[in-house]
Amino acid sequence: MTTYEPVMGLEIHAVLETRTKMFCACPMLGSTHDQPNAAVCPVCAGMPGTLPVANRAAVEFALRVALALECEVSPVSVFARKSYFYPDLPKGYQISQYDQPLAQNGLITFHTAAGDKTVRIRRVHIEEDTGKLTHLNGDDGSASLVDLNRAGVPLLEIVSEPDLHSADDVRAYAVAIHSLLRALGVNSGDLEKGLFRIEPNISLRVSGSSEYGTRVEVKNLNSFRSLERAVAYEIQRQTALLDAGQPVVQQTLGWDDGRGTTTPQRSKEDAEDYRYFPEPDLPPLVVSREWLAEVRAALPELPYARAQRFERQYGLEAYDARVLTADTDVANYFEELAKNVPAKAAANWLTGEVFSWLNERGLGIAAFPLNSEALAALVRMAADGDISLNTAKSVLGEMLTSGGTAAEIVAAKNLGLVSDPEAIAGWVRAALAAHPEQVAGYQGGKTGLKQFLFGQAMRLSDGRADPGLLQEELARQLG
Repeated sequence: MTTYEPVMGLEIHAVLETRTKMFCACPMLGSTHDQPNAAVCPVCAGMPGTLPVANRAAVEFALRVALALECEVSPVSVFARKSYFYPDLPKGYQISQYDQPLAQNGLITFHTAAGDKTVRIRRVHIEEDTGKLTHLNGDDGSASLVDLNRAGVPLLEIVSEPDLHSADDVRAYAVAIHSLLRALGVNSGDLEKGLFRIEPNISLRVSGSSEYGTRVEVKNLNSFRSLERAVAYEIQRQTALLDAGQPVVQQTLGWDDGRGTTTPQRSKEDAEDYRYFPEPDLPPLVVSREWLAEVRAALPELPYARAQRFERQYGLEAYDARVLTADTDVANYFEELAKNVPAKAAANWLTGEVFSWLNERGLGIAAFPLNSEALAALVRMAADGDISLNTAKSVLGEMLTSGGTAAEIVAAKNLGLVSDPEAIAGWVRAALAAHPEQVAGYQGGKTGLKQFLFGQAMRLSDGRADPGLLQEELARQLG
């Protein structure tokens, strides 16, 4: 069997979440919800005689991304017409950028399972989105409905070089771009609504060769899980074809998530098929040095740099630092929490109990009911030994339900740690008396049973016994 190397690059389309569309004044509000065709005007509907005007805010958002990706920003870039015919493209062409894009030759460094990796960015350019088709199949026949709310929405396309060689790397790169755009405040990252869409280009070549194989493109993946699965499937499918002596056909594919397979959609077009030419209704886009400097000065701390700082400043493990900086709101919450409690405790509570509560409800940190001060008060009580860790977790649940403070709940339910020697000795005696076989086993050399007996005594105390004093008393009574 021949060994092959996957060679992959990604095209990522991200909606630039401005107030209005790319070339008209229609509100973005209707781009993802509201009634069909509620945010449509003659410009985005492609009516003859209308003239587009570029959205300055969208260009500034794009510049943020280009600078964060260390791209070379072109002082002058040009919009072009990309011609193809589809029912949700009202003009019969898409306004995009082709041979003179906004920015080129960038890079991004991110973490993978094998360590840090740097991927080159080929280009970053602005274009407009298409409308949306809804296909119906009913008793009266089939029909397709067109909604132009999304037509003309500003899109940023980020194209990487083919520097990715595994499904894990592809996913890590996509997650890194996703985090970057959210940190820059240009995209909410909502994949389910199509605000962040991923299209991998996948090919195989014989290991050690420098020649590229025939590539296929998988369109419009809307989850990182689907991305990873689609790439892994394509690597497997193309390997089987090449091993059987069959060619890989250059084509555009869809992804069937239920079946876990790709499906052909059409032959993959080359640039010539789109008949690109400069958009005659838009002047060249000029970016002055002064404007570029203003945008650069306003850039926030980016996720990769922030994760490195978290490791240095707070002494966090690399994994915790990456998890906490993947979302800007989470990173901000952590830093506020770490002002009042030890950083490691703050990280543990956020990545443990808080994330668990949010994930169960499909919420982000912005929806967490407790501010950092309220959570810090609870974390301090556990760290200071006023309550046990298990009790603290129970108190958190009560705080999220009732809205009370940690101190109020602990006082009302008498949940403070008990350090009275007689009470602790009583719980230990009761635990040992209830489990004579385990006591005999421990005294016979099965030292692991001590932890079991500790747990039983702690249970009898309803989790309120001081753990250190309980351990000492247990050791004394066991001899």
